[in-house]
Amino acid sequence: MERLHQTLHGILQSIENAATLASRPNAVRLLAVSKTRPPEAVRELAQAGQRAFGENYVQEALAKIGALPGLGLEWHLIGHLQSNKCREAAEHFDWVQSVDRAKLVDALDRARPESMSPLNVLVQVNVDGEAGKSGCRPDDVPVLADHIAASPRLRLRGLMAIPEPHPDPDQRRDAFRRLKALFDAVAARHPGVDTLSMGMSEDFELAIAEGSTLVRVGTALFGARGQ
Repeated sequence: MERLHQTLHGILQSIENAATLASRPNAVRLLAVSKTRPPEAVRELAQAGQRAFGENYVQEALAKIGALPGLGLEWHLIGHLQSNKCREAAEHFDWVQSVDRAKLVDALDRARPESMSPLNVLVQVNVDGEAGKSGCRPDDVPVLADHIAASPRLRLRGLMAIPEPHPDPDQRRDAFRRLKALFDAVAARHPGVDTLSMGMSEDFELAIAEGSTLVRVGTALFGARGQ
C-alpha cells in the first residue's frame, strides 16, 4: 500500500508542476487507469485520496464497481464502446470518454436513468487518422458534439484522444495542439465544455503543456502489467 501511496503522490506532484509551468495551477485532474488491476488496488488508491478511475471494458468495470460500494468513486469508460453495452454503461458510469458516433449518443441518452444526473460525455477523436483506431474524424467533431449537447440525458464535457505513440516528441506535440484547437472550437460553441482528456503515462507532462485538463495514467501509477 505504501508504494502505491508514494507513487500517487509523485505523479500528482508532477502533474501540478507541469500545470504550474503552463500557468494553469490546479487545473489538471488525474484519471487512474485501473483496467486489468484488481479491486484491492483501486481501494488502496481510494484510501490515498484518488477518486477518478478509468476502465476499458464494461464488464470488467462492473465487477469492480460492485466490489467497491460506498467509496464515492467516479468511474470513466475510456475504452471502445459497443452499442450493445450502452445500457450498462449509461446505468453505471459517471463518464463515457469514448463516444465517436451518433448511434452511441442515441443509445446512451435513451438508457441513462432519469433518477441519475446526466451522463458526462467526451467525443473521442482519431486525431492522427490511424486506420483501425476508434474515434471520429476531426471534421466530424462539430456535428457529433452538437448531437450530444442536444441530448437531454447527456452532458457534453469535451474531447478525448489517444494520439499515435510517435517516438518524436514534436510529432506528439503537434497532435496535442491540433486536438486543443478542436477543443477550443467546441468550447466556443458550447460554453459548458471544460474537459480535454489527453496524455498518458509516457507523455502527460507534454500534454499538460499543450492544454490537457485530464490525464489518463495507468502504467506509471500501478507499474507494468504483471507487477
